[in-house]
Amino acid sequence: MDLHRVIDAGFSGVISVRQAGTRVFEGAYGCADIANKVPNTLATKFATASAGKVFVATAVLGLIETGRLGFDSRLGDIVRFDLRQIDPDITVRQLLNHTSGIPDYFDETVMQDYEALWRDFPNYRIRSSADLIPLFIDKPMMYPRGKKFQYNNTGYVVLGLILEELAGLPFDVYLRQTIFDPCGMDDTGYYELDRLPAGCALSYIFDADGRWRTNIYSVDAKGSGAGGAFTTAGDVETFWDALLGGRLIGPALVRQMTAPQVKEGRYGYGLWLLDGGIPSFQGCDPGVNFMTSYDPEKKRSVTILSNVDYDAQTLHGKILAEINA
Repeated sequence: MDLHRVIDAGFSGVISVRQAGTRVFEGAYGCADIANKVPNTLATKFATASAGKVFVATAVLGLIETGRLGFDSRLGDIVRFDLRQIDPDITVRQLLNHTSGIPDYFDETVMQDYEALWRDFPNYRIRSSADLIPLFIDKPMMYPRGKKFQYNNTGYVVLGLILEELAGLPFDVYLRQTIFDPCGMDDTGYYELDRLPAGCALSYIFDADGRWRTNIYSVDAKGSGAGGAFTTAGDVETFWDALLGGRLIGPALVRQMTAPQVKEGRYGYGLWLLDGGIPSFQGCDPGVNFMTSYDPEKKRSVTILSNVDYDAQTLHGKILAEINA
């Protein structure tokens, strides 16, 4: 297995392949800080964009398991802000599986450039899930609740707000207390871009003229329920072990989370399902690319974290093809 030959010179980040609890491949490439020539290492913390949805989904399922929330709990009965045109009968299940129809502040079917959101609304104002409410609250429903599956970032922002309402804590503090700390994920958290702790990679966008710039003006200043966690390859692998081992939620809910919850068959709760039903989670923002999967049959995880614009999904496919060759 020679994975180096499928990793081209444009990649910057970390790749880890683990099988039956043992890393069979690991590699760190490029720089966490280009200007100061600080190399990426296996311990580097990377932004992961929408990958954070899996943490929110896990926490919500934990509340369902303890009876503090239900799959059929109504949005209008939980949150306190004025929903305006948003259907108050949207359920937690519909938010989890992207069938709610709630207006999406970043509708990926009509917008491709996340950076464009901040032309009229300063990104430095986004430091909590509630800070995103002005970006969607005056929009109409996208479609009647439950009518179809359409990936929706607002749905997970609202799930983060539900966590805050029920826990009485910022959602990221609640995730720290219920997921990250119990798992020993010491290098995972939601950080403000202008207050990054030590060991974080800066994320880079390469312009058409070949020059680079960081993404500090291109994404939320701090992550929300929709994503934005920083993490390491080791912490991702730790999370897979804890989740699939039933240490975060019970086996019955793990089975639901990792099984198709929409008729299209490609999404569970917070997890995408690859060919063969292999669970994965992934994220992409300007300068951020992440993907991880876990094959339960082969007990194998493949994790890619990148701090440049790079097609992690295609690289993931190449790595699997090389491993299976």
